[in-house]
Amino acid sequence: MHAVASGARSTTLRDMARWRRHRDSGASQLAGAASAAAAEVEVALEVPPDPTAAAFFDLDNTIMRGASIYHMAKGLAKRHFFTAADVRRFAWQQVKFRVGGAEDLDHMQSAREAALSFVAGHRVDEVVALGEEIFPEVMTDKIWPGTQALARMHLDAGQRVWLVTATPVELATIIAKRLGLTGALGTVSEVRDGVYTGRLVGEVLHGPAKAAAVQALAEREGLDLAACSAYSDSSNDIPLLSLVGDPCAINPDGALKRHAKEQRWRLRDYRTGRKAARVGLPTAAGFGAAAGGVAAGLALRRRSRRWRPF
Repeated sequence: MHAVASGARSTTLRDMARWRRHRDSGASQLAGAASAAAAEVEVALEVPPDPTAAAFFDLDNTIMRGASIYHMAKGLAKRHFFTAADVRRFAWQQVKFRVGGAEDLDHMQSAREAALSFVAGHRVDEVVALGEEIFPEVMTDKIWPGTQALARMHLDAGQRVWLVTATPVELATIIAKRLGLTGALGTVSEVRDGVYTGRLVGEVLHGPAKAAAVQALAEREGLDLAACSAYSDSSNDIPLLSLVGDPCAINPDGALKRHAKEQRWRLRDYRTGRKAARVGLPTAAGFGAAAGGVAAGLALRRRSRRWRPF
């Protein structure tokens, strides 16, 4: 037992060392600044009753069961948004992601950048309109009631509440609005003349980039991070959770659960039975999982009617 516990602590220390190496990278800082700037357009202009406190919520497996981009991909596949070449590219990136491991930031970056590229050449307003259609179809019933109640508690206390997620900021903003939240910090894609280029501004909003985004937002909005709260399911978000005075692990993975107990952070688990037992699975593979949703959608198309690859 002692050897197992010692190994777990060593893994956590290695993870923290890796996060520190990435923390000050230019790409993380750029991604954080870009995400905070994008949120500026979305947040409510009214001064809240408690202007120095806020709450920051991760999205996938914290507020929503599963990966939001996976649910989005399923809806897009039904609307024939993808080509066979898209599916092949996503599937190959998913294989590399799984081989590399969910906790490897470099592999995650590669997989998610590839998945983001599916919007290249499409107009932003087109993708946003589709997201507005898809949310009530496939996402509404994926919201964890317990986490939504926590977000409402902060809103009722006069605090602002933001999503902070690797999900594209356009989709994250739709979800935030539908849930009545203040706004969203998400991955920012490069746009020219209203069209996605398929590249990112900085990097995926993940790990250290999330912390950088929250720091940038806090400076701009005059927030006291010691009076703020943050919620996440993933050990990748320890940099974000460590920023605030009131961190909380929601449906935590194994590494985060151990770290939260060591730090005496709050813990909440809204999974039951078999779902909770699967805590060790790589739930952070949101963008990589999109490949499965797209492939499934196209498979349904092939079965339902004659279909030829593009």
